[in-house]
Amino acid sequence: MLSINLDDVMQVLTNVRGYLIAFGVVALLAIVVMIAVRKLPKAKKKMIRAQSGLAILLALTIVVNLICTGPMSTMLDLVSGSGTITEETSAKATELVNEITADGVVLAKDEDGILPVASGSKLNVFGWASTNPCYGGTGSGALNTAYPVTDLLTGLHNAGIETNEELSKFYTDYKADRPSVGMVAQDWTLPEPNVSLYTDEMMENAKAFSDTAMVVITRVGGEGADLPTDMASVVDGSWIRRVAQAYGSERGTAYYNGTYDDSLNEGNDWDKGDHFLQLSNREEDLLDLVTANFDNVILVYNGANAFQMDFLKDYPQIKGVLLCPGTGQSGFEGFGKVVSGEVNPSGRTVDTYVSNLKNAPWWNNFGDFKYTNTEELNSDSSFFDPEGTTPSFVNYVEGIYVGYKFYETAADEGLINYDDEVVFPFGYGLSYTSFTKEMSGITNDGTSLNFTVTVTNTGSVAGKDVVEIYSNPPYTNGGIEKSTANLLDFAKTSELAPGESQTIEFSIPVEDLASYDYQTNGCYVLEAGDYVISANDDSHNVADSQTYTVASDIVYNESNKRGSDAVAATNEFDFAEGEITYLSRADGFANYAEATAAPATYEMTDEQKAAFDNAHTYTEAGYQNDDDANAADITTGAKNGLKLVDLRGVDYNDAKWDQLLDQMTIDEMQQTIGFGGYQTAAVSSIEKVRTNDCDGPASINNNFTGVGSVGFPAATLIGMTWDKDLAYAFGDSIGEMANEMDTSGWYGPAMNIHRTAFAGRNFEYYSEDGVLSGRMASNAILGAQEHGVYAYMKHFALNDQEGNRTSMAATWSNEQAIREIYLKPFEISVKDADCHAVMSSFNYIGTRWAGGCKELLKNVLRGEWGFVGFVETDYFGVYGYMTADQGVRNGSDLMLCTTGNDFNTVTVLTNSSKQALREASKNILYTVVNSRAYAAENLNPGMAKWKIIMIGADVLVALLIVALEIKTFKSYKKRKEEEEENA
Repeated sequence: MLSINLDDVMQVLTNVRGYLIAFGVVALLAIVVMIAVRKLPKAKKKMIRAQSGLAILLALTIVVNLICTGPMSTMLDLVSGSGTITEETSAKATELVNEITADGVVLAKDEDGILPVASGSKLNVFGWASTNPCYGGTGSGALNTAYPVTDLLTGLHNAGIETNEELSKFYTDYKADRPSVGMVAQDWTLPEPNVSLYTDEMMENAKAFSDTAMVVITRVGGEGADLPTDMASVVDGSWIRRVAQAYGSERGTAYYNGTYDDSLNEGNDWDKGDHFLQLSNREEDLLDLVTANFDNVILVYNGANAFQMDFLKDYPQIKGVLLCPGTGQSGFEGFGKVVSGEVNPSGRTVDTYVSNLKNAPWWNNFGDFKYTNTEELNSDSSFFDPEGTTPSFVNYVEGIYVGYKFYETAADEGLINYDDEVVFPFGYGLSYTSFTKEMSGITNDGTSLNFTVTVTNTGSVAGKDVVEIYSNPPYTNGGIEKSTANLLDFAKTSELAPGESQTIEFSIPVEDLASYDYQTNGCYVLEAGDYVISANDDSHNVADSQTYTVASDIVYNESNKRGSDAVAATNEFDFAEGEITYLSRADGFANYAEATAAPATYEMTDEQKAAFDNAHTYTEAGYQNDDDANAADITTGAKNGLKLVDLRGVDYNDAKWDQLLDQMTIDEMQQTIGFGGYQTAAVSSIEKVRTNDCDGPASINNNFTGVGSVGFPAATLIGMTWDKDLAYAFGDSIGEMANEMDTSGWYGPAMNIHRTAFAGRNFEYYSEDGVLSGRMASNAILGAQEHGVYAYMKHFALNDQEGNRTSMAATWSNEQAIREIYLKPFEISVKDADCHAVMSSFNYIGTRWAGGCKELLKNVLRGEWGFVGFVETDYFGVYGYMTADQGVRNGSDLMLCTTGNDFNTVTVLTNSSKQALREASKNILYTVVNSRAYAAENLNPGMAKWKIIMIGADVLVALLIVALEIKTFKSYKKRKEEEEENA
């Protein structure tokens, strides 16, 4: 769960400052009066001083009430939320966590039958990480600490495997806890004892205990920082880009505030040029030690970021490899079942595992790139960037050639030797049994290609298989860019007994074979030629195939849109292309060196500057570019007698919505769009109830009440199941728990792309492939919606690294890559799951903030895809560039803001912005009224607890003041009489 954001704390102090000053003035005046009357007669002096004290008490009460009902009302609403999860529901969720893990673990290598390790066997488990494995990640995707976790060793024990306790104690004695990788600062230290600490006796005991060894290697990532690409810099301190004073503590910019304690382990852990996703020196030494003493070694990689696996060829003793990202709260139970053979592994990789990550086409264009000539666009400081936000950039130079789409195509074109570069392909995974796949002929019903694939278990044990359907399209040298492998669909079989077969039906829309031609036609084009449709074991290995021939080009332009589009998809993102050379397949990737080189310039062009806005430049002048000078004013405050509940089930375009919206005031609309931090706000004029939204995406957690669910496995591991039904079950479980928690919105699922292996939030995202990500995410959304919970698909879009994410990060990409790679999972989620909520992203797309990009949020999302619902920003910390003015004018509806700031409501009110306010409010109201919040059984939430407490306290204070006044007057009367008698 997320901790308190210090930016919020500072904003609260700012928001209440005026109230506190007013109280201070009253208190000061009262004190001055108390002092001034010191020479008056005693009765009068006492009376005046008593009245001054009561004035202070009354002023304090009024100020507290104003603060609570004003700037703190949203926060108090959130803190006083209700709802709990039943034990029965939690137990079901825990079982699902274990099932997902068991179905997602990938058996990547299994020689000489080293796996499974039979129940009742003994096993030496080496590696410090075996006692402190990775369960998930940090940030909004972190697990709820209220629930206990099942660790890796316990998972093995529960599967009947005895482990070497001497080794485990050795590791826990060495260091008990894992160093913290957080959003603000990251300790990347990898505790791993020097091999000199393993005594001869310990190793002899281990060999006597078992002839088999397991070595566990773990990497942890999280929100707020990417994994380091230069460990020597982290060790020597130069990884911290700059140091600044922020809220009284000296630290570097959050994204690059990484340190490493190289004194913990004896010897230097890293050499110059090493990165975090390769073996450290200590890990290399450990493998040397273990393989020198054991001929039967199983390697477990426990991490969501694809690890560099070049070392496997150097250790023939490593006969088994298991890939297991964060398992969630209890998933190591499922891991143990895979190791013991109780469950036959059926997971498949969701990324390409390579031998050298530095050879990847993105290597030179990922990380920290700050513009050097944009001082006039620099903006406010923030918690993440205490010296101020400076525009930055990242170039997606590889175009569509992301992950396997590069490696498969580059090998076919002769650019690389596949076996030298790729260790485990995308979609790869072994089983304890074997399967065959046989594909039928293809028929075309006019819109879809229909065929079947029959899977047969040819081995000796029961198991599941995955059928992966790919296309290899015709390619013209120098024409539209195309990969030789493109995932179209997939399906997982049921558990098949030895000799049993299952026939799976596939129906692939013909339009899915088209490629986006941004340079010539500006739309999707299905080029003439032969398309090889194959049933694969993975992206590289074809099990069976058929050929479908397109007789002539089909251009999906305005007069011939794709069947799945509301309006034709045409060029929208020319402004995001930039002045970049993109990788091309032409002439065998002849431009590879030029295209994949590091950025040649760190300067923004004058044309780009002119189109680039931050919060200040937009509200000063930039808004004029988005305003319609002819827009009519709106009706507000009408008395039409409608309530929001009356519009449940009413069509979005029904005129009744206008009647309802006419009742709202401008202030109510501002409140509706401006305070969407973990909620949607109440609206009195239409009797809209306040609703709760909660964080994900690996669970459902209320960061304010502390109530939350068990943590599910990392999205990467869910993706590795390649099982749509399990993805649906995950969303269904989230929806059920959200309903019990009185939560209507879930900040998940996340579906950005594993563009690189080093992105900090890869654990929250499914895959390097948009189709796999989209199919898994859309099923999770459908599951949540079954309970009336609207799921926020996030982060929309091109938010594929953490570095500089709130530093006005201009993401440059060509339109083909934007559409075919990065928007694809979102497109699938809208079209297949009818998703109704979106969380936009922090970054810029080209020169435009994603949360204020009309091309993305209006033209593509709502126009082309037909989305109906609302868009919320990512956390509205402003960071110098986020503003509701730009957001609502361009398709954002709700600001993820809890405390209010200078930009969370519309500050430049024109007829055009009022129309945008009205539309944004409608989008929010439409989604909420059709959610679980307006189901009959949920419609009487009653008054918030804090309001009841405040009213009770006010009554007590009022009674106290009355009592004190009575007592004061009685005392005054008595003293006055005594003074008169004594006179």
